[in-house]
Amino acid sequence: MLLLILGLVLFLGMHAVTMKRDLRAQLIERFGAGGYRGLYSAVSILGFLLLIYGYGLQRAAGYTVVWEPPVWTRHLALLLNLPIFILLAVGRRPSWLLSRVKHPMLLAVKIWATAHLLANGDLGSLLLFGGFLAWAVMARISVKRRPEEIARAAAMTNVAFGRRDVIAIVAGLVLYVVFALWLHPLLIGVSVTGR
Repeated sequence: MLLLILGLVLFLGMHAVTMKRDLRAQLIERFGAGGYRGLYSAVSILGFLLLIYGYGLQRAAGYTVVWEPPVWTRHLALLLNLPIFILLAVGRRPSWLLSRVKHPMLLAVKIWATAHLLANGDLGSLLLFGGFLAWAVMARISVKRRPEEIARAAAMTNVAFGRRDVIAIVAGLVLYVVFALWLHPLLIGVSVTGR
């Protein structure tokens, strides 16, 4: 449990630095842009590895059940994960989808975390997915208040649905099927389809 918590603190803590614009600016001034990116990457990678390892240890040690989710929540989680892959495929280039959701990756993280909180009632899952959900909500609030974000949002009001949107939807659907059928069982060790 301690490694999972430490991983979350390092990974999400480093990602929270971007919300504190003054602290971020101080770190860039002190280490330079390249040094800051290196520090950001190193701490994030270390945190990510620790939280994966810590979550794996937590699962291997046996679940500490906090609540018993009904079976239907697993089906709901599978459905909720569908738009995640489309959102991740949207990217940052101007498109109709980007103009509507503003920050597709943050929205994807919020949906992913919520879906997994609904389907998993163990302590490790509550810490992992609850931590990511809290971070994504705070990050979205932070980004929304930045002056450059307000200007960017205003510039994308009249974007029409187009080729980039179609590509994102098709690519997202293909990735969803591949992940649900093969990659989730392979990488996570849990079949989401019951096969």
